[in-house]
Amino acid sequence: RQFADAELSARLDAERIDLTLPAPGPRRGHLHPMTQIQRELEELFVSLGFTVLDGPEVETEYHNFDALNIPATHPARDAQDTFWLENGLLLRTHTSAVQVRGMEKLGPPLRMIAPGRAFRNETVDASHEHTFYQLEGMMVDRDVSVAHLLYFMRTLLAAIFKREVAVRLRPGYFPFVEPGFELDIRCVICGGTGCAVCKQNGWVELLPCGLVHPNVLTMSGIDPEQWNGFAFGLGLTRLAMMRYAIDDIRLLQGNDLRFLEQF
Repeated sequence: RQFADAELSARLDAERIDLTLPAPGPRRGHLHPMTQIQRELEELFVSLGFTVLDGPEVETEYHNFDALNIPATHPARDAQDTFWLENGLLLRTHTSAVQVRGMEKLGPPLRMIAPGRAFRNETVDASHEHTFYQLEGMMVDRDVSVAHLLYFMRTLLAAIFKREVAVRLRPGYFPFVEPGFELDIRCVICGGTGCAVCKQNGWVELLPCGLVHPNVLTMSGIDPEQWNGFAFGLGLTRLAMMRYAIDDIRLLQGNDLRFLEQF
């Protein structure tokens, strides 16, 4: 009994709580790496005279496809396995739909970016997810050329990676631009030697871009004889992987605190 009382007294002395102290409160959090990179890019483009626009994630077929020069019979639809809803709407497959809404509402001259989530029925692996983040941008004005496009893209990449990165520009087909290009960056995960992220070829497709197709301008009520422009689509998720050397896209939406607390 004597030893038990002594043990209890020692515990009470050690576990004494000062009720006059303030409550510790919740643990302080921080921004997700995707949020960090999106806000940084928004600040960059605002400094370049662009407006940040937002739009619905549940879209109409017209804004997601038809107004972007992708009618129902166009083979480009096969490349986007879309989540269709019973009411005929769909989960947007890209944030290009916000560009259409921006042209309809604001008209030219126009400088805008549209960051946000997009959805495609993808097989999930180290470099593909069914839910991912994009930042699409557009400039519509008079006498816009590929030189303007390259200037803004190089400015973007230098700002986000804090250094010059190796890039390559190759022809690419997209129904909403003509001519169209694929801008790739040398994989910063493996340095170009080949890994799962770059599919073993040393390069990562990061930034499809081109001059806006006249049909897209016409569909949004803009005269292509008077105005032209460039458009680009940036994969924010892949960009975050390149910047932070993340080798598996699934980590970004896994909600694992051991991963998230590193940023």
